[in-house]
Amino acid sequence: MVTKRPELKTQRLILRLGTTDDIPAILHYYQVNRAYLEPFEPQRPDNFYTRDFWKTVLASRLSDFHTGYAVKLLICLQSEPAQVIGTINLNTIVRGALHGATLGYSLSAQHQGNGYMTEAGQRLIAYAFDDLNLHRLMANYMPHNHRSANVLKRLGFHIEGIARDYLFINGQWQDHVMTSLINSNWQI
Repeated sequence: MVTKRPELKTQRLILRLGTTDDIPAILHYYQVNRAYLEPFEPQRPDNFYTRDFWKTVLASRLSDFHTGYAVKLLICLQSEPAQVIGTINLNTIVRGALHGATLGYSLSAQHQGNGYMTEAGQRLIAYAFDDLNLHRLMANYMPHNHRSANVLKRLGFHIEGIARDYLFINGQWQDHVMTSLINSNWQI
């Protein structure tokens, strides 16, 4: 099991666990992108945009990382490492017979169309397969979310089907396209 805090670098990005020092940047990210992200995300609790909420969330994310349950990272530009431009997560990591996780992500409206999410995804997939030795990654998107569909296609995910009323997003049950990526070099 990997226990060292990940700081994953790409040509342009840094993917890392957030700290309490990041709370102003996290709040800025979610406030500036609120209208853009809302159609694709669950409804937020009333205290979502507060420092206290994020102190609790960041402590939980650190605990989830150390217990091997999840890896939830901030995406920052190497040129501006204190600014959060997105998030990328390995959620619900399961060992045993599955050795898999669910990939989730978001990117600011301002940074769309630059290949950042594909770059971040490639790096996190390498970490998931090489460092965490996961066998299967799953990612799901709403059928009308063409940007997400294109990112997953570029990352090599394959469509497995449609899950009806799969997640409660933006106040209603939404169908999702189910995709997966398999680690062909998985080791016992």
